[in-house]
Amino acid sequence: MGPTKKVVVITGASSGVGRATARVFAGQGASVALLARGTDGLRGAASDVDALGGRALPIAADVADAEQVEAAATRVEQELGPIDVWVNDAMTSVFAPVVAIRPDEFRRVTEVTYLGVVYGTMVALKRMKQRDCGVIVQVGSALAYRGIPLQSAYCGAKHAIQGFTESLRTELLHDRSGIRITMVQLPALNTPQFDVVRSRLKNKAQPVPPIYQPEVAAAAIVFASEHPRRRERWVGASTALTIVANRLAPGLLDRYLARTGFRSQQTAAPEDRLRPDNLWEPVPGDRGAHGRFDRRAHAESLEFRLAMAGRGPSVEHGVHSQAPSGTPSSGDA
Repeated sequence: MGPTKKVVVITGASSGVGRATARVFAGQGASVALLARGTDGLRGAASDVDALGGRALPIAADVADAEQVEAAATRVEQELGPIDVWVNDAMTSVFAPVVAIRPDEFRRVTEVTYLGVVYGTMVALKRMKQRDCGVIVQVGSALAYRGIPLQSAYCGAKHAIQGFTESLRTELLHDRSGIRITMVQLPALNTPQFDVVRSRLKNKAQPVPPIYQPEVAAAAIVFASEHPRRRERWVGASTALTIVANRLAPGLLDRYLARTGFRSQQTAAPEDRLRPDNLWEPVPGDRGAHGRFDRRAHAESLEFRLAMAGRGPSVEHGVHSQAPSGTPSSGDA
């Protein structure tokens, strides 16, 4: 018999960063459980995994429902084997000022983006503790440290993930556990989310430049899963600059974002007020990993590649990537 395949679970796997990450794990021959709500995207993701040499298990599930996440984890271990890596990537958002977001919309974004991570982490821990091994990767953002205008629900959820992960990490250290948990803080990314999340902006939403392709994030997530002793990794110079600037001069950054944050998150094209969004239900269709910003997105990061090889610059908390400065926007799914 050959070596046992790594078993990986990815939430939010039908598009964006989750889809790109599934492809990387598949290229390593892993068995990849794909969790998402949209069946069209799940079928496409499963086809990608199988074509790249992995074994796909697509599971339609809403991570905001703890029972669905528990049932998915049970099915994964029954059909693929013990879970080695769990990647929490599912998200949704509402682009709008705080005063334009309804209470039920705040709740829904929180349930998917934050509680989905909590539920995924809990079911992974339940199974990993039995073997005292396994890796949990939380897909974060520079917005886990720095809130920006027009994304209050998403920023609040990412801040919550950061606090939850730090708390759990200390508990695992106290228990001298063999389970590792790490967080990957991402920059702005070219994913399909900007065309499917709910928006009340006048113009179409966009990631704040510099923009990276989702494959840059995917490489960082897989690398973090293979080297999980570092508590977190910062991907992109813009991520590092945003986090450091917020520590040194948060008031100054408040004023900078008040002046630039509205314009930088919108294109010149008007938003289609009638388009469907994925807040409550998935939008039909398979959108793949990339959004509509291919011409503007960095396809790779030289510094990150060097850091993975042990020759590039790094800091205590993360790995930097090449790009001019800027404040990242959401882009993890």
